[in-house]
Amino acid sequence: MKVYAGMDPTIPLRDVATYARRVEAMGYDGLQVAETVHDGLALALLALEHTERIVVRTSVILAFVRSPMLTAYTAWDLAAMSNGRFELGLGTQIKQNIEGRYSVQWSEPVARMRDYVDSLRAIFATFATGAPLRFDGDHYQFTRMQPYFNPGPIAPPPPPVWLGGVNPRICRLAGEKADGFITHPTNSNPRYLAEIALPNLEAGAKAATRDATAIELVVGSPYITGATAAAVAVEREHQRQMLAFLYSTPAYRRTLELFGWAELGERLQRMTREGRWDELSTLVTDEILDALVPQGTYDELPAIIDRWFGHIATGVLIAPPRDPSDDAAVAALVRAVRGI
Repeated sequence: MKVYAGMDPTIPLRDVATYARRVEAMGYDGLQVAETVHDGLALALLALEHTERIVVRTSVILAFVRSPMLTAYTAWDLAAMSNGRFELGLGTQIKQNIEGRYSVQWSEPVARMRDYVDSLRAIFATFATGAPLRFDGDHYQFTRMQPYFNPGPIAPPPPPVWLGGVNPRICRLAGEKADGFITHPTNSNPRYLAEIALPNLEAGAKAATRDATAIELVVGSPYITGATAAAVAVEREHQRQMLAFLYSTPAYRRTLELFGWAELGERLQRMTREGRWDELSTLVTDEILDALVPQGTYDELPAIIDRWFGHIATGVLIAPPRDPSDDAAVAALVRAVRGI
Protein backbone atom coordinates (compact mmCIF):
# COMPACT_ATOMS: atom_id res chain seq x y z
CA MET A 1 0.00 0.00 0.00
CA LYS A 2 1.28 3.48 -0.86
CA VAL A 3 1.44 6.11 1.86
CA TYR A 4 1.03 9.81 1.20
CA ALA A 5 1.57 12.79 3.48
CA GLY A 6 -0.66 15.80 3.58
CA MET A 7 0.39 19.35 4.33
CA ASP A 8 -1.09 22.06 6.50
CA PRO A 9 -2.88 24.25 3.93
CA THR A 10 -1.86 27.40 5.81
CA ILE A 11 1.88 26.64 5.69
CA PRO A 12 3.90 29.72 4.65
CA LEU A 13 5.43 29.34 1.20
CA ARG A 14 8.90 29.86 2.65
CA ASP A 15 8.45 26.64 4.70
CA VAL A 16 7.21 24.35 1.91
CA ALA A 17 10.67 23.22 0.77
CA THR A 18 11.73 22.20 4.27
CA TYR A 19 8.47 20.37 4.85
CA ALA A 20 8.66 18.49 1.54
CA ARG A 21 12.23 17.36 2.26
CA ARG A 22 11.09 16.18 5.70
CA VAL A 23 8.30 14.10 4.14
CA GLU A 24 10.72 12.55 1.66
CA ALA A 25 13.20 11.70 4.42
CA MET A 26 10.44 9.92 6.37
CA GLY A 27 9.93 7.44 3.55
CA TYR A 28 6.55 8.52 2.23
CA ASP A 29 5.63 7.62 -1.35
CA GLY A 30 4.29 11.09 -1.99
CA LEU A 31 2.92 14.40 -0.79
CA GLN A 32 -0.60 15.65 -1.41
CA VAL A 33 -1.02 19.44 -1.44
CA ALA A 34 -4.36 21.08 -0.86
CA GLU A 35 -5.70 24.39 -2.10
CA THR A 36 -7.20 26.70 0.50
CA VAL A 37 -5.22 29.89 1.19
CA HIS A 38 -2.45 29.19 -1.37
CA ASP A 39 -2.45 28.26 -5.04
CA GLY A 40 -2.11 24.47 -5.08
CA LEU A 41 0.04 24.47 -8.21
CA ALA A 42 2.48 26.93 -6.63
CA LEU A 43 2.78 24.62 -3.62
CA ALA A 44 3.39 21.66 -5.92
CA LEU A 45 6.13 23.55 -7.76
CA LEU A 46 7.99 24.31 -4.55
CA ALA A 47 7.65 20.75 -3.25
CA LEU A 48 8.88 19.22 -6.51
CA GLU A 49 11.79 21.62 -6.81
CA HIS A 50 13.15 20.61 -3.42
CA THR A 51 12.65 16.83 -3.55
CA GLU A 52 14.08 14.04 -5.67
CA ARG A 53 11.94 10.93 -5.21
CA ILE A 54 8.40 11.49 -3.98
CA VAL A 55 5.28 12.03 -6.06
CA VAL A 56 3.61 15.41 -5.54
CA ARG A 57 -0.12 15.49 -6.21
CA THR A 58 -2.59 18.35 -5.95
CA SER A 59 -5.38 17.17 -3.69
CA VAL A 60 -7.17 18.95 -5.03
CA ILE A 61 -7.00 22.17 -7.03
CA LEU A 62 -10.25 23.77 -8.12
CA ALA A 63 -10.86 23.07 -11.78
CA PHE A 64 -13.61 25.50 -12.69
CA VAL A 65 -11.80 28.65 -11.57
CA ARG A 66 -9.03 27.93 -14.11
CA SER A 67 -9.11 27.55 -17.87
CA PRO A 68 -8.15 23.97 -18.81
CA MET A 69 -5.45 25.51 -21.00
CA LEU A 70 -3.77 27.25 -18.06
CA THR A 71 -4.00 24.08 -15.99
CA ALA A 72 -2.54 22.06 -18.87
CA TYR A 73 0.46 24.39 -19.30
CA THR A 74 1.36 24.27 -15.62
CA ALA A 75 0.78 20.53 -15.24
CA TRP A 76 2.93 19.90 -18.34
CA ASP A 77 5.74 22.05 -16.95
CA LEU A 78 5.61 20.39 -13.53
CA ALA A 79 5.70 16.91 -15.06
CA ALA A 80 8.68 17.87 -17.21
CA MET A 81 10.72 19.53 -14.47
CA SER A 82 10.14 16.62 -12.05
CA ASN A 83 10.67 13.83 -14.59
CA GLY A 84 7.11 12.62 -14.14
CA ARG A 85 6.67 13.01 -10.36
CA PHE A 86 3.73 15.41 -10.63
CA GLU A 87 0.10 14.23 -10.57
CA LEU A 88 -2.84 16.54 -11.20
CA GLY A 89 -5.74 16.18 -8.76
CA LEU A 90 -8.91 18.13 -9.61
CA GLY A 91 -12.04 18.95 -7.66
CA THR A 92 -15.30 20.79 -8.23
CA GLN A 93 -15.89 22.58 -4.89
CA ILE A 94 -19.36 23.73 -3.88
CA LYS A 95 -21.50 26.29 -5.68
CA GLN A 96 -21.25 28.91 -2.92
CA ASN A 97 -17.45 28.98 -3.09
CA ILE A 98 -17.23 28.98 -6.90
CA GLU A 99 -19.70 31.86 -7.19
CA GLY A 100 -19.16 33.80 -3.97
CA ARG A 101 -15.43 33.32 -3.33
CA TYR A 102 -14.19 33.21 -6.93
CA SER A 103 -16.91 35.06 -8.86
CA VAL A 104 -17.03 32.29 -11.47
CA GLN A 105 -20.26 31.13 -13.07
CA TRP A 106 -21.55 27.82 -11.71
CA SER A 107 -22.92 25.01 -13.83
CA GLU A 108 -23.75 21.35 -13.27
CA PRO A 109 -20.42 20.09 -11.90
CA VAL A 110 -20.14 16.49 -13.11
CA ALA A 111 -20.86 17.25 -16.76
CA ARG A 112 -18.54 20.22 -16.59
CA MET A 113 -15.77 18.13 -15.00
CA ARG A 114 -16.19 15.53 -17.73
CA ASP A 115 -15.61 18.26 -20.30
CA TYR A 116 -12.69 19.60 -18.29
CA VAL A 117 -10.87 16.26 -18.16
CA ASP A 118 -11.56 15.51 -21.82
CA SER A 119 -10.28 18.92 -22.87
CA LEU A 120 -7.12 18.44 -20.79
CA ARG A 121 -6.46 15.13 -22.52
CA ALA A 122 -6.95 16.78 -25.92
CA ILE A 123 -4.54 19.60 -25.01
CA PHE A 124 -1.96 17.13 -23.70
CA ALA A 125 -2.20 15.18 -26.96
CA THR A 126 -1.56 18.34 -28.97
CA PHE A 127 1.42 19.23 -26.77
CA ALA A 128 2.84 15.74 -27.26
CA THR A 129 2.26 15.29 -31.00
CA GLY A 130 1.77 18.72 -32.53
CA ALA A 131 -1.56 17.57 -33.98
CA PRO A 132 -4.21 20.28 -34.44
CA LEU A 133 -6.18 21.07 -31.31
CA ARG A 134 -9.87 20.31 -31.77
CA PHE A 135 -12.09 19.95 -28.75
CA ASP A 136 -15.76 20.87 -28.90
CA GLY A 137 -17.55 20.18 -25.64
CA ASP A 138 -20.64 21.62 -24.00
CA HIS A 139 -18.58 23.72 -21.57
CA TYR A 140 -15.18 24.14 -23.23
CA GLN A 141 -14.11 24.57 -26.83
CA PHE A 142 -10.50 24.65 -28.00
CA THR A 143 -9.65 25.18 -31.65
CA ARG A 144 -6.36 27.09 -31.75
CA MET A 145 -2.76 26.14 -30.93
CA GLN A 146 -0.10 27.81 -33.06
CA PRO A 147 3.35 26.16 -32.94
CA TYR A 148 4.72 29.24 -31.13
CA PHE A 149 2.46 28.50 -28.15
CA ASN A 150 2.94 24.73 -28.08
CA PRO A 151 5.53 23.66 -25.46
CA GLY A 152 6.14 20.43 -27.35
CA PRO A 153 6.68 16.86 -26.13
CA ILE A 154 8.27 15.99 -22.81
CA ALA A 155 10.21 12.88 -21.76
CA PRO A 156 7.76 11.60 -19.11
CA PRO A 157 4.18 10.66 -20.02
CA PRO A 158 1.46 13.31 -19.66
CA PRO A 159 0.66 13.92 -15.98
CA PRO A 160 -1.93 11.54 -14.52
CA VAL A 161 -5.31 13.14 -13.84
CA TRP A 162 -7.00 12.35 -10.53
CA LEU A 163 -10.41 13.37 -9.25
CA GLY A 164 -11.53 13.99 -5.71
CA GLY A 165 -15.11 14.05 -4.51
CA VAL A 166 -17.92 12.62 -2.47
CA ASN A 167 -21.11 11.92 -4.37
CA PRO A 168 -21.95 8.90 -6.55
CA ARG A 169 -21.80 10.68 -9.90
CA ILE A 170 -18.31 12.08 -9.38
CA CYS A 171 -17.15 8.62 -8.29
CA ARG A 172 -18.64 7.20 -11.48
CA LEU A 173 -16.92 9.87 -13.57
CA ALA A 174 -13.60 9.02 -11.92
CA GLY A 175 -14.10 5.38 -12.85
CA GLU A 176 -14.75 6.42 -16.41
CA LYS A 177 -12.10 9.11 -16.92
CA ALA A 178 -9.52 9.41 -14.14
CA ASP A 179 -6.25 7.70 -13.33
CA GLY A 180 -7.09 7.76 -9.64
CA PHE A 181 -9.62 8.90 -7.06
CA ILE A 182 -9.03 10.63 -3.72
CA THR A 183 -11.69 10.39 -1.02
CA HIS A 184 -12.62 13.28 1.24
CA PRO A 185 -11.83 13.08 4.98
CA THR A 186 -15.54 13.02 5.81
CA ASN A 187 -16.23 10.19 3.37
CA SER A 188 -13.44 7.69 3.84
CA ASN A 189 -15.19 5.25 6.13
CA PRO A 190 -15.16 1.62 4.89
CA ARG A 191 -18.95 1.66 4.69
CA TYR A 192 -18.93 4.70 2.39
CA LEU A 193 -16.18 3.11 0.29
CA ALA A 194 -18.05 -0.20 -0.01
CA GLU A 195 -21.54 1.20 -0.61
CA ILE A 196 -20.89 4.37 -2.64
CA ALA A 197 -17.32 4.90 -3.84
CA LEU A 198 -16.31 1.46 -5.12
CA PRO A 199 -19.60 0.48 -6.83
CA ASN A 200 -19.67 3.76 -8.70
CA LEU A 201 -15.99 3.66 -9.63
CA GLU A 202 -16.60 0.17 -11.01
CA ALA A 203 -19.75 1.26 -12.86
CA GLY A 204 -17.89 4.14 -14.50
CA ALA A 205 -15.02 1.88 -15.48
CA LYS A 206 -17.40 -0.69 -16.96
CA ALA A 207 -19.19 1.99 -19.00
CA ALA A 208 -15.83 3.06 -20.44
CA THR A 209 -14.64 -0.56 -20.88
CA ARG A 210 -11.79 0.09 -18.48
CA ASP A 211 -10.26 -2.19 -15.87
CA ALA A 212 -11.50 -0.84 -12.55
CA THR A 213 -8.55 -2.38 -10.70
CA ALA A 214 -6.20 -0.09 -12.66
CA ILE A 215 -7.76 3.00 -11.04
CA GLU A 216 -5.87 3.94 -7.89
CA LEU A 217 -7.92 4.72 -4.79
CA VAL A 218 -6.29 6.85 -2.10
CA VAL A 219 -8.29 7.06 1.11
CA GLY A 220 -8.09 10.42 2.83
CA SER A 221 -9.27 9.27 6.24
CA PRO A 222 -8.13 11.23 9.29
CA TYR A 223 -6.60 9.27 12.17
CA ILE A 224 -6.67 9.71 15.89
CA THR A 225 -3.13 8.75 16.74
CA GLY A 226 0.01 9.63 18.68
CA ALA A 227 3.01 8.10 20.36
CA THR A 228 1.15 7.37 23.62
CA ALA A 229 -2.40 6.82 24.82
CA ALA A 230 -2.33 10.32 26.31
CA ALA A 231 -1.36 11.81 22.93
CA VAL A 232 -4.17 9.85 21.28
CA ALA A 233 -6.64 11.34 23.75
CA VAL A 234 -5.51 14.87 22.88
CA GLU A 235 -5.77 14.17 19.15
CA ARG A 236 -9.23 12.72 19.69
CA GLU A 237 -10.57 16.13 20.72
CA HIS A 238 -8.84 17.83 17.79
CA GLN A 239 -10.49 15.41 15.35
CA ARG A 240 -13.86 15.87 17.06
CA GLN A 241 -13.66 19.60 16.33
CA MET A 242 -12.50 19.06 12.75
CA LEU A 243 -15.26 16.59 11.91
CA ALA A 244 -17.90 18.89 13.37
CA PHE A 245 -16.73 21.73 11.11
CA LEU A 246 -16.56 19.55 7.99
CA TYR A 247 -19.92 17.87 8.50
CA SER A 248 -21.63 21.26 8.74
CA THR A 249 -21.26 21.37 4.92
CA PRO A 250 -24.27 19.63 3.28
CA ALA A 251 -22.23 18.17 0.40
CA TYR A 252 -20.13 16.13 2.82
CA ARG A 253 -22.95 14.27 4.60
CA ARG A 254 -23.08 11.01 2.65
CA THR A 255 -21.42 8.96 5.39
CA LEU A 256 -23.66 10.50 8.05
CA GLU A 257 -26.67 9.48 5.96
CA LEU A 258 -25.40 5.91 5.65
CA PHE A 259 -25.19 5.65 9.43
CA GLY A 260 -28.59 7.28 10.01
CA TRP A 261 -27.09 10.51 11.36
CA ALA A 262 -28.34 12.95 8.70
CA GLU A 263 -29.94 15.12 11.39
CA LEU A 264 -26.49 15.80 12.86
CA GLY A 265 -25.40 17.53 9.66
CA GLU A 266 -28.53 19.66 9.64
CA ARG A 267 -28.01 20.71 13.26
CA LEU A 268 -24.37 21.57 12.62
CA GLN A 269 -25.32 23.69 9.61
CA ARG A 270 -27.90 25.59 11.67
CA MET A 271 -25.27 26.31 14.32
CA THR A 272 -22.86 27.75 11.73
CA ARG A 273 -25.61 30.03 10.45
CA GLU A 274 -26.10 31.24 13.99
CA GLY A 275 -22.37 31.83 14.39
CA ARG A 276 -22.01 29.16 17.11
CA TRP A 277 -18.72 27.81 15.77
CA ASP A 278 -17.21 27.02 19.18
CA GLU A 279 -20.14 24.75 20.06
CA LEU A 280 -20.06 22.51 16.98
CA SER A 281 -17.92 19.77 18.50
CA THR A 282 -20.39 19.20 21.35
CA LEU A 283 -22.67 17.42 18.86
CA VAL A 284 -20.06 14.86 17.76
CA THR A 285 -20.48 12.10 20.31
CA ASP A 286 -17.98 9.39 21.20
CA GLU A 287 -20.15 6.90 19.31
CA ILE A 288 -19.85 8.94 16.12
CA LEU A 289 -16.13 9.52 16.53
CA ASP A 290 -15.43 5.84 17.19
CA ALA A 291 -17.47 4.75 14.16
CA LEU A 292 -15.96 7.19 11.68
CA VAL A 293 -12.29 7.69 12.61
CA PRO A 294 -9.65 4.95 13.07
CA GLN A 295 -7.65 5.42 16.26
CA GLY A 296 -4.65 3.97 18.03
CA THR A 297 -1.02 4.68 18.86
CA TYR A 298 1.62 4.75 16.13
CA ASP A 299 2.51 1.14 16.96
CA GLU A 300 -1.12 0.03 16.78
CA LEU A 301 -2.12 1.94 13.66
CA PRO A 302 -0.71 -0.35 10.89
CA ALA A 303 -2.96 -3.24 11.97
CA ILE A 304 -5.92 -0.87 12.25
CA ILE A 305 -5.31 0.57 8.76
CA ASP A 306 -5.01 -2.95 7.37
CA ARG A 307 -8.35 -3.90 8.96
CA TRP A 308 -10.16 -0.76 7.78
CA PHE A 309 -8.63 -0.24 4.33
CA GLY A 310 -6.27 -3.05 3.38
CA HIS A 311 -8.87 -4.81 1.22
CA ILE A 312 -10.08 -1.60 -0.47
CA ALA A 313 -7.42 1.05 -1.01
CA THR A 314 -4.22 1.25 -3.01
CA GLY A 315 -3.04 4.15 -0.86
CA VAL A 316 -3.75 6.04 2.34
CA LEU A 317 -3.04 9.51 3.63
CA ILE A 318 -1.19 9.71 6.95
CA ALA A 319 -0.28 13.14 8.29
CA PRO A 320 3.27 13.65 9.57
CA PRO A 321 3.29 14.47 13.27
CA ARG A 322 2.99 18.06 14.36
CA ASP A 323 5.94 17.43 16.69
CA PRO A 324 9.06 16.54 14.62
CA SER A 325 10.43 14.59 17.59
CA ASP A 326 7.91 11.91 16.60
CA ASP A 327 9.24 11.67 13.03
CA ALA A 328 11.19 8.45 13.62
CA ALA A 329 8.13 6.73 15.07
CA VAL A 330 5.94 7.83 12.18
CA ALA A 331 8.61 6.81 9.67
CA ALA A 332 8.37 3.31 11.17
CA LEU A 333 4.58 3.51 10.87
CA VAL A 334 4.91 4.48 7.21
CA ARG A 335 7.23 1.54 6.55
CA ALA A 336 4.77 -0.85 8.19
CA VAL A 337 1.78 0.45 6.23
CA ARG A 338 3.73 0.28 2.95
CA GLY A 339 4.09 -3.43 3.64
CA ILE A 340 0.31 -4.01 3.71
